[in-house]
This record gives sequence, structure tokens and C-alpha cells, in this order.
Amino acid sequence: MHTALEPEMLSLLKDKIQMIESGKGAIYLVGPIKLPVNLDGETVIFQWYCWLSKCQATNNYEEVIKQLSSANLAEYQQSSVLVYGDFANAEDALIRMHSICHTGDIFGSKRCDCGYQLKQSMKNIVDSGTGALFYLANHEGRGIGLFSKAMAYVLQENGYDTVDANESLGFVDDSRNYDDAIKVLKTLRTKPVTLMTNNPKKVAAMKNAGLTLSGREPIWGDNSEFNKNYLQTKIERSGHMKDDGVCSNE
Repeated sequence: MHTALEPEMLSLLKDKIQMIESGKGAIYLVGPIKLPVNLDGETVIFQWYCWLSKCQATNNYEEVIKQLSSANLAEYQQSSVLVYGDFANAEDALIRMHSICHTGDIFGSKRCDCGYQLKQSMKNIVDSGTGALFYLANHEGRGIGLFSKAMAYVLQENGYDTVDANESLGFVDDSRNYDDAIKVLKTLRTKPVTLMTNNPKKVAAMKNAGLTLSGREPIWGDNSEFNKNYLQTKIERSGHMKDDGVCSNE
């Protein structure tokens, strides 16, 4: 049985939590939280938010908080966003919808370009003066999860490309959904954004949600012998937009 939360603690948390209604319940957004980040040896201050989707929609945050301790949230994926500069009010802002990549983002795997895209997008946002990096934690392997991604890697080591590997395991090439991230974006900013991506599906998702895009910036790089086929498959089979020279391995 849960005991009552301390009034002071509850007051602190209430000031940092907001509810975003969605068709399947609610998204609870906590933040902003000051987050100093080491970016190439320089400390950069971001504002960090994290969100949690729940079937329950209520403004009784005490009840929501009480339920968390019994929900075993460590077994689930929660997404978050790093915000830099005056994100709400700047005339334009650079954003990245980045799908989690356990192997690339954490271990620095060269089988993909995800780790490069993560760090480069953060640098680009800082250089531009304002923006946001959305880190989408339920997007591993373009939506198939980490264990299935590991099996897909086994197939890739035996001649399958990334699309065939996913489909051979019974998945579609790309099952990622951006609905919750877009709702959070709309809560944090109503003005146009410039989207960093090579993926036309991300552009379409933003436009279909009614977002005003002021532009798109490509984000190719870190090409090597290890990801050459992966990058070409992105272009030839998944429709990623190739900008002149960016995918050359010469």
C-alpha cells in the first residue's frame, strides 16, 4: 500500500511535470532539467526532458507518481529530448528525430552511421544556436527491438542486406512511429523547424502531423568499409535521400 508523498517533494515534481493528451491516454513529460554534456571536450548545457506514455490520463500527478514504483519501468523504454537555446521562441530551430541504436550510440559500432549521426546532430544544433534532439527509445532496429536486431545481424553476416534481414524475420523494413515525439515537439514549440534527416518517411510523418517544416538538412558521414553496403541499402531499398557526394567511400 502506497503512503502519501511528501508535500515538498510533490510540489517540486509537479512544477516539472505536464500531461499531453493523446488518443491512447496521455503522455507525461518531465523537465526541463539542466544537463551539462561533454561534446568533443567542451561542456555544453542542454535542457533535458523525458516522457512516458500511459493509458491513464489524469492531472493527479501524485497518483501517477505512486504507480511508477510498482510498474517496473526499467523493463520498458522511455524516450527523451535534449533542448538547446530558446527552443520555444526562436524563429527557426534545428531538430533531429534520432532512433536509439544500442550498438552504434553506445558502443560506437561502425556497422551503421547512427553513432555519428547522434553526435553530429548535437553539434549541429549547438552551432545553429537552438534546436532539439529527440531520442526515441522504442525504435531499435527500425522498430524490431534489440534481440531481433541481433538476429538480423547474423543474417547480414551471411549475405542478407538490412531490408531482407528484417523482412525474413517477419518484420517490415521500417515500423517506427513518431506520434508521441511529435506531440511532445508541439508542446515545446509551435514555430517552424528544420529537420535533420535523410529519411523521407520522417519528413512525411512531420508534414502529416501538421508541422511546418522550414527545411531539411542531410546528415551523412562516417562512411567506411564496414557500413558501405548498409548506406547503399538505405538509399536503394529504403528510399533515403542521397545528397551529392555524401555517400562516397572514395
